[in-house]
Amino acid sequence: MTRAFVFPGQGSQFVGMGKELADNFASAREVFQEVNDALSQDLFKLMVEGPESELTLTANAQPALMAHSMAVVRILEKDFGIQLKNYAKFVAGHSLGEYSAACAAGVFSLTDTAKLLRTRGDAMQKAVPVGVGGMAAVIGVSYQDVVALAEACADGKNICVAANDNADGQVVLSGHLPAIEKAVEIASEFGAKRCIKLPVSAPFHSPLMKPAADVMAEALGKVKTNKPQIPLIQNVLASAVTDDKEIVKHLIEQVTGSVRWRETVDYMAEQEVTDVAELGAGKVLSGIINRSKKGITAISVGSVADIEKLAESLKN
Repeated sequence: MTRAFVFPGQGSQFVGMGKELADNFASAREVFQEVNDALSQDLFKLMVEGPESELTLTANAQPALMAHSMAVVRILEKDFGIQLKNYAKFVAGHSLGEYSAACAAGVFSLTDTAKLLRTRGDAMQKAVPVGVGGMAAVIGVSYQDVVALAEACADGKNICVAANDNADGQVVLSGHLPAIEKAVEIASEFGAKRCIKLPVSAPFHSPLMKPAADVMAEALGKVKTNKPQIPLIQNVLASAVTDDKEIVKHLIEQVTGSVRWRETVDYMAEQEVTDVAELGAGKVLSGIINRSKKGITAISVGSVADIEKLAESLKN
């Protein structure tokens, strides 16, 4: 059995996240308090009580999802004696989840990761005025077909790119709003079953995010980094990196670059990964892996019962 741990991205947040962990483990409460202190905000209260509209804001959702993931990691380490580095061949994360993966691998401290994600969320939101950009999910066609659709919708004024290559038949476009709206209109001509405009306020993972990439380059340049204890499969490469300086470089590129998740899962399979555990909120990544990749079994680990079950399986 060869294992990888993966970490969810934006969209997996929900009101009530982290409450059960905090109710049962002092180690989880320590994580949430450290994140609160780093941000000078009671983020944990927002995670537990909402409102959902505020939790969903990019600047809150990103550190909240990381905090939930790292609470799971801390519980495994402190309460069950399980160090991820002894059980994982790789870590990986989807978009902001790559920061959670880097934190879990020891590249960044928890405090620095929280601050980086707050900066990232703010910068991504401010990079493009509301109403200028958008994103749309294209269902039922190959990545190559979605790239062709993006090219057909882009012109001298409007950018349109394939931003998230999540799985065969599930690719997300990002760019200027007129191009995204055109894609929704003509996607069927490229064989798509559906093309759905997403409820996001900015064109993430597109060249329009260049101002945010500049902000992250400055912020990441000031943070202490360590060599990862576990190789990190990075979004823009879909291959593993073991040098912390290179990891930082690709985290900057990731702001404007594509999330190559389909290829990341392919890479895991090529490296003979058989088991994946998604640590944190939701079941998005584990669901994608189970649907798209035979030979890999993926589970989601976000509750007390999930953690106990994983810990038992790792020790046997």
